[in-house]
Amino acid sequence: MPKNPPKAYKDINFLESDHARDVRIIAEYELINSRFEKHNIKDTITFFGSARTLSKVVAEKNYKKSLKNKSGIKKTKTDLKMSMYYEKTRELSFKLTKWARKFSKKDQRFVICTGGGPGIMEAANRGAIEAGGKSIGLGISLPFEQLNNKYITPGLNFEFHYFFLRKFWGTYPAKATVMMPGGFGTCDEFMEILTLKQTGKISKPMPIVLFGTDYWNKLINFNEFVKNGTISRKDLKLFKPTNSVNDAFKFITNTLEKKLIRKPGIYL
Repeated sequence: MPKNPPKAYKDINFLESDHARDVRIIAEYELINSRFEKHNIKDTITFFGSARTLSKVVAEKNYKKSLKNKSGIKKTKTDLKMSMYYEKTRELSFKLTKWARKFSKKDQRFVICTGGGPGIMEAANRGAIEAGGKSIGLGISLPFEQLNNKYITPGLNFEFHYFFLRKFWGTYPAKATVMMPGGFGTCDEFMEILTLKQTGKISKPMPIVLFGTDYWNKLINFNEFVKNGTISRKDLKLFKPTNSVNDAFKFITNTLEKKLIRKPGIYL
């Protein structure tokens, strides 16, 4: 006896076809919407940075092993140097989460959000969980296997297919962003957010921290933009370069408390 064909929303072949791309896009968008509503996520602080950065413990272990084996010493020495950014990310995330919990009664305010992967992302999620807060991971499927880290709150652990939707959810609910040392992806995210602020597409108060001046100044000569007239001098004030966890913490919290507070205890 013939069977009825599957309904469109149950037809896997259709849902994975080019014709259903808009359906998949809406699904990724609305899944985050529904989960944020379920967990009472009001807004976020998003951390960006390299997935390759190791914790100090792991980096030290690898370095000692390379010395013993007399192999790969240069790489493991570099990894050990860069591991300070993992630890500073973890510390800053911890401090921000402790601060944010003062405003998280029913609504969850200024929840730490990352791309969900290892490295800097893991460090930020880890700091938030260690501070007793919630932690969001916006993972993405890539050609090479990359699992989301274990420091993400159940129910707030996602895997995107579309990069632009992942970037949207990393930015749209964010009230502040922290750019740790990273590669192409971090540079892309930093420049996109700077562009949105420069052009007024982001009108909300959104402090941007560029953490690790020794790293970033070697990669990007910001003064050359000004010198050649491609940006204004005032555009350099769109972000705060720093090497200090305390400076980053004060910059973010002072800005948010000043710009978002209406009266004591009530935040936008």
